[in-house]
Amino acid sequence: MVFYLPSDWDFYTGSDPTGGNVIYQNKSAAESKRLAYVNSSDYSTVLAVDSTSTVAAGGDRDSVRITSQNSYSGGLFVMDASKMPVGCSTWPSFWTVGPDWPYGGEIDIVEGINDQTKNQMTLHSGTNHTCTIDTDDSDEYTGSVLSSNCYSTETSDSGCSIKDSSTTSFAYGFNNAGGGVFALLWDNSTGMSMWHFARDDIPKDLTAQAPRPSSWGTPSGFWSAKTCDITDNFYDHQMVIDTTICGNWAGGAYSSSGCPGTCSDMVANASNYVDAKWVINYVAVYQ
Repeated sequence: MVFYLPSDWDFYTGSDPTGGNVIYQNKSAAESKRLAYVNSSDYSTVLAVDSTSTVAAGGDRDSVRITSQNSYSGGLFVMDASKMPVGCSTWPSFWTVGPDWPYGGEIDIVEGINDQTKNQMTLHSGTNHTCTIDTDDSDEYTGSVLSSNCYSTETSDSGCSIKDSSTTSFAYGFNNAGGGVFALLWDNSTGMSMWHFARDDIPKDLTAQAPRPSSWGTPSGFWSAKTCDITDNFYDHQMVIDTTICGNWAGGAYSSSGCPGTCSDMVANASNYVDAKWVINYVAVYQ
């Protein structure tokens, strides 16, 4: 099923749970401010951070976070985007999350901060059922393991992460390659597999909306059901697309990211957010 943005999604308007310097807009406000709209030329959907308003250093800038109306406990999740948000202080993500975090789990398909060059894929589990990355079978994924224990709490939420090997998987490298596709295959019997394909490398079966993941080769990231209890740790997930600013991760790592000044000061620089936008061709779920 292809989900049309933003009609099949709800706009989140609560405070940012990651402590970001954003004010998430409701649907009418986001559309009137041109922070969420559909391009009439190619029907792609733009989800943007405000890049015109005057905001004080350390203040909050308008942004958008949307959540799918449907929930899932498995399937193939696909996003095709031509651009993603870039720039110091930005923290874009495409992810899924279950009820009563962290007990229902979280799956970060696309995520990164500041001037990061490669996508970081992460699972967060919250139960006493084991969930780790199988580091003994590293030939089952092409990325590099950053942390292997997926267990997360409110005060320790790094999860288990794999970094993509390609610089076309995130930020400027992704945008300069014409974007591409991210895919998560959630199979409760075998595990979680994630792929990234640059625009010129997208499988023909995926373009034809008849995907055959078994033909796609080794995924960028893989979390085996042998070492992670998928069913008990991940269930009833909704998809989320958002862009926050600074916050716990982007703000906390700002000084070590090669970005100028401080994250709080960057919030005041409206021109920094001209390219802080998603341009999404489609999101699809196959079950």
